[in-house]
Amino acid sequence: MTPFEGDQLLAEVLKTRITIVVGHFGSGKTEIAVNLAYRLRERGEAVTLVDLDVAKPYFRSRGLIDDLEAHGIQLVAPRDEFAHADLPMVVPEVRAAVGQAAAGLRRVIIDAGGAEIGARVLGSIPGLDDASTADVLFVVNGNRPFAETTEAVVAMLREIELASRLKVRGLVANTHLMDETTVQTVREGIDLAESVGRALSLPVRFCVVRANLADALRAQVRGLLLLPIDRHMMPPFSLRRPGVRRRSSVL
Repeated sequence: MTPFEGDQLLAEVLKTRITIVVGHFGSGKTEIAVNLAYRLRERGEAVTLVDLDVAKPYFRSRGLIDDLEAHGIQLVAPRDEFAHADLPMVVPEVRAAVGQAAAGLRRVIIDAGGAEIGARVLGSIPGLDDASTADVLFVVNGNRPFAETTEAVVAMLREIELASRLKVRGLVANTHLMDETTVQTVREGIDLAESVGRALSLPVRFCVVRANLADALRAQVRGLLLLPIDRHMMPPFSLRRPGVRRRSSVL
């Protein structure tokens, strides 16, 4: 297995100027979106991260606004007293970001809300249904409620497509147990994602894994890209672990 690093592999996974990340509640969409934004920025691209999560009060990328902007990543999200609003208040700014991406000026990562409730706002944004510009990735996490079986995941994916009026074009395997995740946990998640892929004729684009498990997985799994991630999203009541630092800025 080849690690998910470098321009060539990034291009294999992020095929368009806009990448939309959807999935179950708590599937890990935000962590994936944030990590992709940092990686694009590290290679010198102009990046906009759009926080369209109107469903959850916690684990929103807008909570990282200072660090994202310090690294040169533009964040589109409600600000100030509206930061915790559960309303799609940034649609005009999202439309502007989509226009910049279509013109080739920026790369845009959209973190949509969970399930079909969070995906509805996507249908109000022109240009996201253009497959040459926008790509929709569905995150499969088999350790979330109502996502334990192929049939359940397929049903949720179809509901999100209906609500968003967009077609999912690839899957992301992200089954984990937070700090208790093992290689076996990840492998079972890959099996589930591949089963969903066979049912829907969709590719599994990559597998997300904590960096400490990446080497062991490379030795066991072939033909699937890995995205070793840094954990950025923490609950408001959690403290960052001592010694953990942000990646260095490209600026």
